[in-house]
Amino acid sequence: MRLGVGVSGGADSVALLRALHERSGSLGLVLHVAHLHHGLRGAEADGDLEFVRALAAELGLPFHEARVDVAAEAEKAGETLEEAARRLRYAWFRTLLTETPLDAVATAHTRDDQAETVCGKFLRGAWTEGLSGIHPVVEFPEGRIVRPLLGATRAEVEAYLRALGQGWREDASNRDPAFTRNRIRHELLPRLEAWNPRLRDHLAQMAELARDEEAWWQAELARLAPQVLLAGRPVRGGGRASGDGLALDVVRLAGLAPALQRRLLRFAAEKLGIALDFPATEALRTLALEGRAGQKRELAHGLRAERTPRELRLGVEAATAPAEAAPVYTAQIPGEIDAKAFGVRLKIGLAGPVAADGEPAAARTAHLRNWKPGDRVRLRYSSGPRKVKEVLERLRVTGSSRAVWPVLEVAGRIVWMKGVEVEPEQGVTVEATDLQAEI
Repeated sequence: MRLGVGVSGGADSVALLRALHERSGSLGLVLHVAHLHHGLRGAEADGDLEFVRALAAELGLPFHEARVDVAAEAEKAGETLEEAARRLRYAWFRTLLTETPLDAVATAHTRDDQAETVCGKFLRGAWTEGLSGIHPVVEFPEGRIVRPLLGATRAEVEAYLRALGQGWREDASNRDPAFTRNRIRHELLPRLEAWNPRLRDHLAQMAELARDEEAWWQAELARLAPQVLLAGRPVRGGGRASGDGLALDVVRLAGLAPALQRRLLRFAAEKLGIALDFPATEALRTLALEGRAGQKRELAHGLRAERTPRELRLGVEAATAPAEAAPVYTAQIPGEIDAKAFGVRLKIGLAGPVAADGEPAAARTAHLRNWKPGDRVRLRYSSGPRKVKEVLERLRVTGSSRAVWPVLEVAGRIVWMKGVEVEPEQGVTVEATDLQAEI
């Protein structure tokens, strides 16, 4: 097997490389070392690159490197740094699989990573398949990603390296509390382990159970879906007309257990390119089982549902882009904006003499505008910025209302957004009045 090993320079990936190299003969492995420079952390990241290059040379292994600008990609795609880094990393691995070529790429995720991932998924409200965490093998069209260290702990990894006398690199960003994973790793899990020292083992076991059960569910869905899902729309005289959308036979759906009902509803939505959360799934289930013919529901992502005497019909409305014609209102701080197009009046004041970047707040300009793709907002009490698009989905804002939704921007940061509580900006206060309520 021609196996690429993703090596960042940290303890986990260095241990993976050393362990695989030690056993490459008996396992029949031809190893390649792969390092991706993320364009973050400046000279520290350059040092990581040189460390991994030197290690590959010491072991006599082919070395592959690439550079990406994670920060620029994150801003362009409206992602967090973690999201963008992961996307770019796996895109590069898939390129290596094709161009080198390789049979697989190994990454150094450990049992601790698994526990952190499952905990994070739980906190975000994942379905049971989300609790499956990091999979030991992921299949791509270009080849496999494998995780040989999922059964090892971080402590075992470091003990192995010390026994070899092998050094590694420490990434200072791994302790930055701005990243959710770091807060889980250094704050939440240690507190929970005071209640149960075996918590990480239990979370890893939960992931394994969830993976096996998900495999069973997929086989069950493949068996039941053709009996419940219907393509197109019925036509007079029998048969169905081809076209967009899907329908579910509500009589057959009602005869199934709730777990199967939810799975089939989510399966149908996924066929239309929509991922349902729990409230949306329950809304569809209620409409299917208790609704009357003619009732309709509009959900996030443009998903529309209609109840007929025998079916629940699902379709997707064409995405509505934010209205380009929506005006941009501008005011100096302190000042006031009377925005009839958005139905709000904003009073923007000063909470202190200096803004967050050191510029006098009074010299700043505030812009009330329509949201646009890529906008991010930091909600109060949240761990980091959120995509405005995702916030609107959670607010169940769809259709024409979603097309025109105001945000207030000061110095490149959204300091107010209709319908949510935004983390306060130092030096700036915003007081909103609904013009419709005044009428």
